[in-house]
Amino acid sequence: MRLVFAGTPEVAVPALDALIASDRHEVVAVVTRPDAPAGRGRRLVASPVAERAEEAGIEVLKPAKPRDEEFLARLREIAPDCCPVVAYGALLPKAALEIPAHGWVNLHFSLLPAWRGAAPVQHAILAGDEVTGASTFLIEEGLDSGPVYGVLTEQVRPTDTSGDLLTRLAFAGSGLLAATMDGIEDGTLEAVPQPAEGVSLAPKINVEDARIDWAVPALRVDRVVRGCAPAPGAWTTFRGERLKVMSVAAAADRSDLAPGEIAAAKNSVHVGTGSYAVQLQWVQPQGKKPMQAADWARGVRIAAGERLGQDPAA
Repeated sequence: MRLVFAGTPEVAVPALDALIASDRHEVVAVVTRPDAPAGRGRRLVASPVAERAEEAGIEVLKPAKPRDEEFLARLREIAPDCCPVVAYGALLPKAALEIPAHGWVNLHFSLLPAWRGAAPVQHAILAGDEVTGASTFLIEEGLDSGPVYGVLTEQVRPTDTSGDLLTRLAFAGSGLLAATMDGIEDGTLEAVPQPAEGVSLAPKINVEDARIDWAVPALRVDRVVRGCAPAPGAWTTFRGERLKVMSVAAAADRSDLAPGEIAAAKNSVHVGTGSYAVQLQWVQPQGKKPMQAADWARGVRIAAGERLGQDPAA
C-alpha cells in the first residue's frame, strides 16, 4: 500500500523504520509537527520523525494545522491508501480522515479502551497497572474511540519509568503497526468496536500533577516519581526552591519520619511519607545538574527537622 506516516517524537521513529523496511508497503510521505524551538538558543529544530524521513529521502509535510487547505490538497494529490499514525500530536479533521481509502490507523500505547488520551503510559504507571500494552485502531472523530485492529501486552516492571516502558512499547508496537498494515492490505483484519465498559482517560501530565505530596503513602510517591520520568519530572521544594526528584527507593524499615521530613546520613537520604520512608537516590536542584542525593544533602547541610515540600514561612 501507499502510506503517509504521521508522527512527531522519537518514540514514533521505530514504527516509521519498520514501515520503511517493509517490502509490502511504500512510505510516500510523512506528516509531522512544524519545527519547534529547542535548547538554550531556542533554535528551530525539526522533529525526530522529520529528520528520519529526510534521511530516507521521503517527502515531509509540516502543516501548522492539519485542516490547512494547502496540506489537504497535497494529501489528496498523494492519494495514500492508508495513513498510519504514532504520536502525531494534533487532532485530525474529518476532511483529512476521509482522504485515504483505508483511513488513518493509530498505534496507541495502551490496551484500549483503557487510558484514552495523550499520556497513557504515564497514567498506567501512576495507577499501578501491572500489565499494559499497545493497540492499533481506526481513527474516528472521538478521542481514541475507534474500532481496534490488533493489540499486544507488556508487563510493567516494578522499577519502570514512563520512559523505560514507552521505549519498549515503541519497538514492540512498530511490529504491531506493520502487521496491521499487512492485514488491512490482505483484507484479513477487521476492526472490532471497543467495549463500552472499562474506559479510562489519560490526559497530559502537567507540571503541577508532578508535584510530590509527601503525605501520601510511599508507594504513591514512587509511582509519581517513575510515572513522571523523564518528563515533566517529579518535583518538590526545599528552602523555597524547586528540587527535582529523579528516583527513589522504598525504605520500609523506616517509619520514624514525618511526611517530608529529611534524615541525611553519610551515604543516604531518607524522606518521610504518609506510610514508611523513601530513600532519595538522584535529585536535581534548581539551576544545577542531576546529582546523587547524598552529595546534594552534604552540600546543603540539612538541619534536624527540615522538610521537603514545606513553605519556608510555615
